[in-house]
Amino acid sequence: MDIKRSGSRPTKKASADWFTGDVWQDPIVEAPEPARLRALKVHFAPGARTAWHTHPLGQTLYVVSGTGLVGLRGKPPEIIRAGDTVFFAPNEEHWHGATADCAMIHIAMQEALNGSVADWLEHVNDADYGQTPV
Repeated sequence: MDIKRSGSRPTKKASADWFTGDVWQDPIVEAPEPARLRALKVHFAPGARTAWHTHPLGQTLYVVSGTGLVGLRGKPPEIIRAGDTVFFAPNEEHWHGATADCAMIHIAMQEALNGSVADWLEHVNDADYGQTPV
């Protein structure tokens, strides 16, 4: 058994290589192999978002608070709100983040395949981010 006490792991600023704007991450699950589940609590400031990316085994988001956006390649973004759950299929190109005027916190859950949980692509441009949500 391994207990991670509240406050024992520092909040990390997300890398500008993979995120636009101010994004903070708190680890929830980082179990050693053979476990594959990884989970993070991610706080997006208004306007902040991920870059385009995929997950080899898919990803599930659970929105804890605020209002956010999720986008798929070639489609306008969709609004997500506290209590919503989103599943992205394996290798589905997507992004997620806060709306322009509201912060958003979600729990991101994904499984590692051969040690990898995500493949990062280019940043989401302002035109894609700024599309009218459906």
